[in-house]
Order: sequence, then structure tokens, then C-alpha cells
Amino acid sequence: MTIFCSHCHRPLQAEMSCLPTRDKQAPSASRPFRSTKSASKARRDQINAELQALRALLPISAQEKERLSYLHTMALVCLRLRGAQLFPPGLAPSAEPALGIELLSLLPGFLLVLSADGKLVYISENVAQVLGLSVVELLAQGDTVFDILDGRVGEDVHNKLLLAREEPGREVTFVSEMRTSKAFRLQHGGNRVVAVCGRFVALCWPCSPSTTAFLALCTPIVQSPTDGEAASQDDIFQSMHLLDMTFIDITESVAYHLGYHREELVGQSWYSLLHPEDADLAAAQHRAVALGAGAAAGTAVLRVLHKDRAWTWLRVWARRDG
Repeated sequence: MTIFCSHCHRPLQAEMSCLPTRDKQAPSASRPFRSTKSASKARRDQINAELQALRALLPISAQEKERLSYLHTMALVCLRLRGAQLFPPGLAPSAEPALGIELLSLLPGFLLVLSADGKLVYISENVAQVLGLSVVELLAQGDTVFDILDGRVGEDVHNKLLLAREEPGREVTFVSEMRTSKAFRLQHGGNRVVAVCGRFVALCWPCSPSTTAFLALCTPIVQSPTDGEAASQDDIFQSMHLLDMTFIDITESVAYHLGYHREELVGQSWYSLLHPEDADLAAAQHRAVALGAGAAAGTAVLRVLHKDRAWTWLRVWARRDG
């Protein structure tokens, strides 16, 4: 039997073909294998060296530097760079002393400096006494003031900062919960309510967003007692009112908080002591109490006039009896 090639139709021996076989083709040149492990390691080593160099420049103790992660290191470096941009060495006299621990401990809260867009520029070290978090731990939350505040007040805070930026020197105040350590939340049942009072200051002229900073004092407000915690008379005072919020009785401990004696307040209206900007919030709480007999109206943080004519922040909770 004759076998013909299917390609050229010539007679062939069995299992033969005139087509070139794959084995007879010239072998293709193989690409050399290049490992990227050494290149990746070199890049990591270079990044680590740069981070170590930056960490060494930070003005913190060696023990704190050892605990810094990459994220914390970069957050602190960015904070220092923003501070150097707003407060260059030649801006203020070099003989001006820095705030010491002793001076900071005398403040009723901690100091906060923000850039025009709300970026954190400076946080005083005594923030740990108020929030239970060090500056490094607080920066892990983010690099703007909105990252450390309760998100529900973000729009209100943004509007007030915008108003203050448009009118440098105008004082604005806002109240919000600030993030705290886990230990603080377990002890007090939540984050810390803080009143932030500050203004934008032009550091040099002509005034521009890059040359203005928001300087503020953040004052903690007394926490309301939790269910299992007895309230101290040093922390609270109680008052009774008619439905129009006229004082009919008040505990003597009001003198500790507001400087008034009981007899000075009986017969006066609660609204006569309130800051004008907080009147609407107090009125909303008043309406909630009036409409819900026997039910609490929740809490409100208000500014109340002290006898020395200064404003004192109070956390107020109300209930209607009868």
C-alpha cells in the first residue's frame, strides 16, 4: 500500500511527512530570568534608612522614637513641616522661651494650632491629661481637626472655621466630643466633650491662607456621671424651675461653679445667664422637657455667665417632674 503525503501528494513511507517537524525547527533564544527580590530589598532598605534619619531629627525622647511606627513617624514629620512653614525660625525672636511642662499644667486645657485648611500644626503635650492620648497617638487618628472630632459636628465646625478665616481676629467657639484612649472610654463611658475657643491670627502681612493660623484653647467639660458612678457635689449642682425656666430653688454648690449664692438666682430666669449663641440650643431642650412629662430631655453643653462676667461651660441635663 502506497501512502501519499497530504501536503504534496507524493508517495511517502509510513509515518513520514514532507512538512518540517517541530523538532527540526531552530530553538528560540530563551530570555534570561531576572529576579526582582534584590531590587525590592534595596528599595526597602533605602526607605528604612530615610525613615530612621527623619526619626532621628524629631524632638522627642529616644524611648518614644523606638516606639514609633512608619505611620507615626510620617505623621510627626508632616506636623513639624507644617509648623516650620507657619512659624519659621526668623518669624519670632529667638529669645522667646518655649512653653514648659509646668506652664502647660496651669492651663485649663491644651493648646491647638491649625492651618487655614484645618490641618493640625501643633498640639501641646498636656493633651494626654485631657484625652488620655499622647500627641503621637492622637496623630494616628488623622492629620486634620475633623479626624479627631465627632463626625456629627463636622459641618458646623467647618462653617465656623470658615467664618473665622474670613475675619481674622474674630473669636469662634465650638463644642464636640474628641477621640480618647480606650482606657478613658471604659472609665467614663465615652469620649471627652471639649470646648474649642480660638481665632485666626495673621502671622505676617500681606495676610493669606499660607500665613494665617488658628490658635485655640481646648477646655474639657465635666463629664456627666455614668449609671454606676455617683456624682460628686464638686462636679454638679441641681436647680428647680417653673415652666418658664425661672429659678425657684438651687443647691448651694452653685457658688463653686458660677460664683452666685442661692438667694441671688432664685426668681431670675435661666435664660438671663445663657450666652446668646446658646439660647436656641437651650430653648430646644426646654421644649423637649415641656412636651415630655417625666422624661429626660437629653444633655446640652451651654455657656453660662459666671458672677465675674466670664463664660463657664456646663453640661446640662433636664427632666420634668409632675
